[in-house]
Amino acid sequence: MQEQFKKIIEMLGEDPNREGLRDTPKRAAKAMGFLTNGYHQSVETIVNGALFTSDIDEMILVKNIELYSLCEHHLLPFIGKCHVAYMPNGKIIGLSKIPRIVDMHARRLQVQENLTKEIANTIKDITGAKGVGVIVEAQHLCMMMRGVEKQNSVMSTSMMLGLFREDPRTRAEFLSLVYKSMP
Repeated sequence: MQEQFKKIIEMLGEDPNREGLRDTPKRAAKAMGFLTNGYHQSVETIVNGALFTSDIDEMILVKNIELYSLCEHHLLPFIGKCHVAYMPNGKIIGLSKIPRIVDMHARRLQVQENLTKEIANTIKDITGAKGVGVIVEAQHLCMMMRGVEKQNSVMSTSMMLGLFREDPRTRAEFLSLVYKSMP
């Protein structure tokens, strides 16, 4: 990958041996490896047995999870937040595991729509929840730095599974909790 970044710098008309660019191919390759490390992670390793028996049957919500990903169309970042809720069905997942699952999926090349779906399906599959709701809100540098150059646009995507799709009251509670202002 380092050699490919060197070639890209050359193709841009720059000298990759110039002082400021000399180590850039190495740094860019390392950064790209970090930004896509979700390909080298598994849900099983992340969860690491942190599923616990519980008779809780009310909604569990983790909101405002920071999110950093790369758009598969331009390899430019999209940055935002993710809100994840689920209705337990005899099992709850360790709190820190939800943001780790979000990060695992975000650290792959994709579009936001698929990212939202992947997070929801993973939470549903791993917990056996009665329902899952996921909302992702993000700003895309491919829209901000190039193309239409709209600095304040935010894309919102959602995926509702189980009770979040079937029961309007569950969906309404989720949306109300996500968009409720904090004191």
